[in-house]
Amino acid sequence: MDVSLNGKKIAFLVADEGVEQVELTEPWEAVKREGGQPVLVVGSESTTVQGFNHLDKGDTFDADLPVSRAGAEDYDGLVLPGGVANPDALRTNPEAVAFVKAFLDTGKPVAAICHAPWTLIETAGVRGRTLTSWPSLQTDLRNAGAEWVDQEVVVDTNGPGPLITSRKPDDLPAFGKAVTDAF
Repeated sequence: MDVSLNGKKIAFLVADEGVEQVELTEPWEAVKREGGQPVLVVGSESTTVQGFNHLDKGDTFDADLPVSRAGAEDYDGLVLPGGVANPDALRTNPEAVAFVKAFLDTGKPVAAICHAPWTLIETAGVRGRTLTSWPSLQTDLRNAGAEWVDQEVVVDTNGPGPLITSRKPDDLPAFGKAVTDAF
């Protein structure tokens, strides 16, 4: 085990409605391999989160705490896994949006994959930033003032802190490396 993230707490924000399982588990394992401490923060008061493999139910995961009890000041970075349901639920949750915005405003690294940039749009924190995502989000991101590119992983440093984005599960190896490097 490398220890480049030794002692660092990384929040993974998910909705209990469902998260794309591999987009949670692979970055989670990358953080753990590098010595970091991943913490599962759920957008509601639920204690479990449903994983999905596309449209099929996968495993369930125990949440460490609800977003109502989490503060960005307690973490060194934030990962936003994708899937469609996860960011769609989070972007309509004011506490979840405020949590994400606090990371962006304070310059802490934020990573988002697939549909997760939907949540970033709600923070008004993508204007002037370069991002990638699942292709169907490109118009939403451009309308929010971001430059959208079709690349495996993008690390944007044009804001207070690094913003790491990837398009899809196939990009997870590059995403995981960019996350651990930035965090």
